Amino acid sequence: MIAKIGKGSNMYGAILYNQQKVENENGAVLLLNKIPDTVDGRYSVQYFNKCFEPYLSANIKTEKTVRHISLNPDPSDKVSDEQFTEMAQEYMERMWYGNQPYIVFKHTDIDRTHIHIVSTCVGIDGKKIPDAYDHPRSMAICRDLEQKYNLHKATEQEHKQADKIFKKVEQQKDDIKSQIASVVRYLPKYYSFSTMGSYNALLSLFNITVEEVKGERNGQPVNGLVYLALDENGNKASNPFKASLFGKDAGVTQLQKHFEQSNEKMKTIPARSVLKNTIELAIHTTNNEEEFKKQLVEQGINTIVRRNNNGRIYGITFIDHGSRSVWNGSQLDRNLSANVFNDWWNNGNKPELKLKERPVSDTNTLENLPTKDLFEFLSHENSSNFDLGLFSLLPDAQGEDYEEEKFANQMKKRWKRRKH
Repeated sequence: MIAKIGKGSNMYGAILYNQQKVENENGAVLLLNKIPDTVDGRYSVQYFNKCFEPYLSANIKTEKTVRHISLNPDPSDKVSDEQFTEMAQEYMERMWYGNQPYIVFKHTDIDRTHIHIVSTCVGIDGKKIPDAYDHPRSMAICRDLEQKYNLHKATEQEHKQADKIFKKVEQQKDDIKSQIASVVRYLPKYYSFSTMGSYNALLSLFNITVEEVKGERNGQPVNGLVYLALDENGNKASNPFKASLFGKDAGVTQLQKHFEQSNEKMKTIPARSVLKNTIELAIHTTNNEEEFKKQLVEQGINTIVRRNNNGRIYGITFIDHGSRSVWNGSQLDRNLSANVFNDWWNNGNKPELKLKERPVSDTNTLENLPTKDLFEFLSHENSSNFDLGLFSLLPDAQGEDYEEEKFANQMKKRWKRRKH
């Protein structure tokens, strides 16, 4: 089963899309949560929209308040209305939306019967429900529901989709240039990173490295980049390829712009404090580097450690796949710098951190954070790198509903015509 989580600001449009299915006899309302029934059992878009108003009007500062979720079993799975209802309830409860108003619609107009859930991420107090780990948590729930209801597993299908987009470079193959191109042409579109070092840390997950080349041509200084493939031990395993071979996004000028934009974005990214707390918790609850890395990768975070020839740690980078951002330890906090980890892992001086009490709304504790079994797609699980399965880089590519996209585009066109 594949889940897709849509985030938007148009509650009326989300309800209208689903209610039209019901009115055209291509859908049905299976469940109302925290929404009163009507006397005659009939509902309208206006009625549903009004039920969400107290939550939306209480909103403090969240821009995208609407959550439009679809749960899509394999077309060959036979799921009853009762099972769909139970699935929706369990899914929303474990996604921390159990106390939110939501509507579960069943769609029957295409060959795969599936459900849509419309809700809001804003509580009645106006605060946003944390969503830093929505995707890995959603995947974990889907895997459990597949087992519970004997559904077909989506893992193999998701792997195939991922292979078309991002894949680690295999130096044994002849097409190294095209393998590198498939990564470097698109990676900046999905991840925020503010330095060449953090970019290289991200590239290392794909067995790629980038180097700056400086020189002189016709009396003018030249500054460029070359990309190389790495083997599984991090050693160079190919000839260098000029960045110009991979398009402008892979070159110095465009990357510098990306660094500046990422730096501004990352100053205010909400996931920063969540990531910092998660790393500090891992320090507090693990005893060595291997345990530390393993605990973080189970939560969608890769740790890249840089050592000199003497084994001293001079750099540490955290790649948070939940927020798609790359951080040097010192960016997050001086207590997470490379020197701190060197003193722990090389000298045995574990840092003593005072963990701050967390707000009630932040429930990312060890008990309910995503656990390793959600990452069935972890590649090289027993290696020292604990690589994260790469298809999770593109969570929104899974389970696309093209009819819904068409409807959304029609709504945008109507709105533009009204404004003119």
